[in-house]
Amino acid sequence: MTASDLLTLPQLLAQYSSSAPQNKVFYTTSTKNSHSSFKGLESVATDATHLLNNQDPLNTIKDQLSKDILTTVFTDETTLVKSIHHLYSLPNKLPLVITVDLNLQDYSAIPALKDLSFPILISSDLQTAISNADSSYKIATSSLTPVFHFLNLEKIGTSTAIEQDIDFPTLEIANEETKVALSEATDSLTNFELVKGKESITTVIVNLSPYDAEFSSVLPSNVGLIKIRVYRPWNFSKFLEILPSSVTKIAVLQGVSKKSQSNEFQPFLLDFFGNFNELVSRNIEQVVLTNIGNVNDYGNVINTVISNINKKEPDNNLFLGESNEKAEEQAEVTQLISSVKKVVNLEDAYIKVLKQLFSSNLQILNQFSSETIEPSNPEFGFGRFLKQEAQREELISLAKTSLDPSLYLSEDANKIVQLLSKWLSFNGRDLDEAQLQEANATGLEIFQLLQSNQDSSTVLKFLKIAPTSDSFIFKSSWLIGSDAWSYDLGHSGIQQVLSSRKNINVLLIDSEPYDHRKQNQDRKKDVGLYAMNYYSAYVASVAVYASYTQLLTAIIEASKYNGPSIVLAYLPYNSENDTPLEVLKETKNAVESGYWPLYRFNPVYDDPSTDKEAFSLDSSVIRKQLQDFLDRENKLTLLTRKDPSLSRNLKQSAGDALTRKQEKRSKAAFDQLLEGLSGPPLHVYYASDGGNAANLAKRLAARASARGLKATVLSMDDIILEELPGEENVVFITSTAGQGEFPQDGKSFWEALKNDTDLDLASLNVAVFGLGDSEYWPRKEDKHYFNKPSQDLFKRLELLSAKALIPLGLGDDQDADGFQTAYSEWEPKLWEALGVSGAAVDDEPKPVTNEDIKRESNFLRGTISENLKDTSSGGVTHANEQLMKFHGIYTQDDRDIREIRKSQGLEPYYMFMARARLPGGKTTPQQWLALDHLSDTSGNGTLKLTTRATFQIHGVLKKNLKHTLRGMNAVLMDTLAAAGDVNRNVMVSALPTNAKVHQQIADMGKLISDHFLPKTTAYHEVWLEGPEEQDDDPSWPSIFENRKDGPRKKKTLVSGNALVDIEPIYGPTYLPRKFKFNIAVPPYNDVDVLSIDVGLVAIVNPETQIVEGYNVFVGGGMGTTHNNKKTYPRLGSCLGFVKTEDIIPPLEGIVIVQRDHGDRKDRKHARLKYTVDDMGVEGFKQKVEEYWGKKFEPERPFEFKSNIDYFGWIKDETGLNHFTAFIENGRVEDTPDLPQKTGIRKVAEYMLKTNSGHFRLTGNQHLVISNITDEHVAGIKL
Repeated sequence: MTASDLLTLPQLLAQYSSSAPQNKVFYTTSTKNSHSSFKGLESVATDATHLLNNQDPLNTIKDQLSKDILTTVFTDETTLVKSIHHLYSLPNKLPLVITVDLNLQDYSAIPALKDLSFPILISSDLQTAISNADSSYKIATSSLTPVFHFLNLEKIGTSTAIEQDIDFPTLEIANEETKVALSEATDSLTNFELVKGKESITTVIVNLSPYDAEFSSVLPSNVGLIKIRVYRPWNFSKFLEILPSSVTKIAVLQGVSKKSQSNEFQPFLLDFFGNFNELVSRNIEQVVLTNIGNVNDYGNVINTVISNINKKEPDNNLFLGESNEKAEEQAEVTQLISSVKKVVNLEDAYIKVLKQLFSSNLQILNQFSSETIEPSNPEFGFGRFLKQEAQREELISLAKTSLDPSLYLSEDANKIVQLLSKWLSFNGRDLDEAQLQEANATGLEIFQLLQSNQDSSTVLKFLKIAPTSDSFIFKSSWLIGSDAWSYDLGHSGIQQVLSSRKNINVLLIDSEPYDHRKQNQDRKKDVGLYAMNYYSAYVASVAVYASYTQLLTAIIEASKYNGPSIVLAYLPYNSENDTPLEVLKETKNAVESGYWPLYRFNPVYDDPSTDKEAFSLDSSVIRKQLQDFLDRENKLTLLTRKDPSLSRNLKQSAGDALTRKQEKRSKAAFDQLLEGLSGPPLHVYYASDGGNAANLAKRLAARASARGLKATVLSMDDIILEELPGEENVVFITSTAGQGEFPQDGKSFWEALKNDTDLDLASLNVAVFGLGDSEYWPRKEDKHYFNKPSQDLFKRLELLSAKALIPLGLGDDQDADGFQTAYSEWEPKLWEALGVSGAAVDDEPKPVTNEDIKRESNFLRGTISENLKDTSSGGVTHANEQLMKFHGIYTQDDRDIREIRKSQGLEPYYMFMARARLPGGKTTPQQWLALDHLSDTSGNGTLKLTTRATFQIHGVLKKNLKHTLRGMNAVLMDTLAAAGDVNRNVMVSALPTNAKVHQQIADMGKLISDHFLPKTTAYHEVWLEGPEEQDDDPSWPSIFENRKDGPRKKKTLVSGNALVDIEPIYGPTYLPRKFKFNIAVPPYNDVDVLSIDVGLVAIVNPETQIVEGYNVFVGGGMGTTHNNKKTYPRLGSCLGFVKTEDIIPPLEGIVIVQRDHGDRKDRKHARLKYTVDDMGVEGFKQKVEEYWGKKFEPERPFEFKSNIDYFGWIKDETGLNHFTAFIENGRVEDTPDLPQKTGIRKVAEYMLKTNSGHFRLTGNQHLVISNITDEHVAGIKL
């Protein structure tokens, strides 16, 4: 190494991070502008990713880890401890090195990782740091194991250049075949180093602090010092080897950042007590731990430690030195131990976790000063919490009504309102650490402003409700209690906490030893099972002496859960004088026997959008005996909701698996009987949300069968994992969901596959094809989500020794033909690999398209009538589903219960939406009342006003569908052409200020709608012909028959006296895609006339108020498909002006040109805007003029100034009154606060009774009560 190449220690560590060709580096700091404590890191690791400590950096890093990439993380101990729940879930097959700067000298963070089973190296001087850095990267890359390297940069020094040659290795990342065992990789490490005195040693100091060199230089002659170089794996045999036989006392020194930590449970002692018998056999009399902060007089520290351990009763809570000034203040938590007076001192182990994690944001609710109140009873603490909640609700209510700056007589009025709005947004949300800090800072600032501006009644109201800043602060609220609460759950208050669904946490400490379980005749209730049955509570079972890491994870998850959390904490003891060793023994017996299982239950992970399971079993011994555990007295298999919907990995019990095996084998035997054994098997499995992967898998299986293969196709959820190795040839096809997740029907299989370490797929031939979108995640850091499920699956299969038939196929929606581009290359390779590429195959039928469905529908009839009579399903066939859109009907299902029904083996809960054709958006009071009635009797009780100024009734079951449509037609309102590839509802400006002009455009809207209404008689035949039992009135059929307009009732008579359907405008296949007309009247554009297929801008004579004609715009449309560059928004292009009396022929010409030239192969390219662009505006215009036989006149000038609705009463030029009512999201419904549906029904009843007015719907989804005379305004207002 030359002088110019001299590196500092942080730079050297960064240089090691690039030891492997494929590497990633992350480092964390407190703010964006601050530099890492690893000074100079950025100059070497130039591509390092900078993350913030308070934004959960380990969560971000975890998602980017790979077994093929060496990953390095540089952080500090505070950030590491707060991220311990992420470390707990790290896979154990990753080349990962986490280098931690102990900048607060809090060495107690190291034992917090003791249960992770990952190597932990500790460096206290430069040479050790260099050696450990080299070792950590070699271990990580050779054994594929995460490694932690702790060091104190401030103590070692960060600016001094290292003047020695360093041979940086070039490391190859091992694979499953070349990796070495962790024990082999760490065998050569020096775990401990002994510094001896001159005389026979009777006392040894085990140092876990930054003062190795300082303490070594001041040791008395009869005292030795052991330096810890490797904390994990903890090799106690090596410790005993270097421990002189003369030693009788062991003093353990641990560096901490705060004096308050000296009174707490120390996990480090477990490493000695775990081998207590060996210490006894070596005549060790005392093992005492002393915490030390910042010290300067090293000799005095050593003498004090030696003096203390030689006492007959040593001080077990000794703290020497000063607290680190950089550590956060924890004033509020200094009294936590006294808050639980009836909990013994041993239980401080659990209090420590709360103190460490929540600091000043922690609130122990049952901490009362009154001696007459029982702090052990949760009802008192819960009552306090409810009072605080009530005060907070009162404060929120006041804040919501105090967002007007005029209420504050201060120059800070606007700032107060802004801060109150911000503070309100934090309430009722899950807050991470950064958001919690921001929320509390906002609350404190609000209180300070209110204190300094007490010059208004509003401020005084605030200060009366919130006399202190605590009222604005967000805290983590905890109740702490004992196992006495488990005997009567109702009386103890646990039931009240759970049923409240409030965001409160309960730490329930159980002290009953394992060997006392049979002595207790009054059996305690299983609080965990009881709480899980609510399905709205986070539940965890923990034991500090079994797994300290799992305890930290559970506490963090409980605090983040927005709802009640129950943490069951095990701490068995027979008396208050029990030692930690005795507690450790009892805990070990209980956990290993299954009496006290360790688990976590988080209802958040039951969401289909996540790939995690709600229930996690953390007891390693229990995992091997899961069935015995589930079958014991309080079975976790009782975990159910009112409608059972368990996590898939729990539902698939042994009995379920046997049933599925029997069903699968029966099916296989039947298939074998039918197909014989002519070809090798091919099993095709898919995971699909939208249906593309499922359809592709079915098509592949059909093609395989045509080539002589014995093909089966199933969902991945149907895979029996233990049978997978014997399936010979398997193809997996999966789409991509969420943030690079498996679709719902593949999650269970993926979880089982990635967690099974014993599965051997050496005999399995596999192929994988994925469907994704490379542009779906625009950010660079999110690009790895593209086809992530298929890539993860392929890597996992290879890791389990499966043989790849062909390389991984990655379909991309951005390719010219979407995923078909990659698939068309991938499939032939598969046939070649299977040896059937040359097989003679008949031409397979082309996929059925919408054009095929329309062509074969017999003018929109299909088999709709037959489907309506079929009671075996709540839905209809796919073809009829498409055809029913032309009849104004959409098929839907209840998404909220979709997964529940799927887990129960039921089809989706199908229902239908019926949309009215309402040209001009005008409806009578009678029609409104009919729709209101139908929505209650056949729908979901609400009416939806759409953006096309018409009505929708949702939630109609198939058995009620015909009745609903007949009820609408009974008031002369049909649904024909409200959807489908035809002209849909014609929308016009609401225009309440100009009656004369509105009447003209409304008439034009109806004229256009009637002209382009499909001429088929299918609608009348399917829905209206003849009487029906469900008809509300026997006169309905005569109403249908006598209606002059609307759906056609009779076919056309042609030559030969034949009656047939004829579509003179549309033809038998109708239009390529949906088609819409809008009419606007300048200066109002409330119908967005430039963003629709055909927009008509009415040109009104200002003197006569007569509409002289229309500027005709074509090719508008804002619709696009996300990240599909072939789709785009477009504003309409003006073809010119047409007089009112001439308008229909050119409009018909536009429809005919679209019919003949629109794209019928790609529905995403079939709208009129693409036809206009493909032909060019002038070319399109010329075609229309050829059909029309006339020329468009030049465009007339106009100007739009407004596109909104104006609420309230207004009078038009004729003296009639109009009231525009605000309808939120167009949903007319009754709520406790606003019974709007009932109110409008009463208005309609009044209008019908007085024969006055009508309703108009606006394109902004609001309602206009129109044409009300002055005499009836008061009646409407009532």
